[in-house]
Amino acid sequence: MRGKIVSSIAVVLLAIIASLPAGAASPTSRVVDGVAIYLGVIPAAIARGHPGEHEESRMHGGAVPGDTHVMIALFDDKSGARIAQARVSAVVSGPKRYREEKQLEPMLVASAPSYGNYFAPYEPGSYRIALSVRLPGAARDIRAKFNWTLPGNGPAGHP
Repeated sequence: MRGKIVSSIAVVLLAIIASLPAGAASPTSRVVDGVAIYLGVIPAAIARGHPGEHEESRMHGGAVPGDTHVMIALFDDKSGARIAQARVSAVVSGPKRYREEKQLEPMLVASAPSYGNYFAPYEPGSYRIALSVRLPGAARDIRAKFNWTLPGNGPAGHP
């Protein structure tokens, strides 16, 4: 039962991110050089709640308790078309000199191309998520920064 609830929550959160209109202004979106970038940050336990045979339970090499799943979706701001085949990396930095850099791997969310990976920001507080996006055939990266707060006492399951 818990797995079904967690799966439902993940689908709803990801559908909201995927359905936001291009150019929408919010703390979780930016338009840079004609590319609309949408950020989602959820507890990795939501992805881990999928049944073992489900792709999302194994993506990015799996997660450990307390990890956070950072995801982005990319759109052409004018046409609203989803952007696939980009190379995306993220640097997450925060309290107590926490810094972690990873490639955001291609993934499908409701059959739509997105990018994501697991990070381990365990200390409550403010974090900065800096993205570098290289579009197919582009000569330079698109860069965007987001602020995100880990509330409370950190993710459940953290040692």
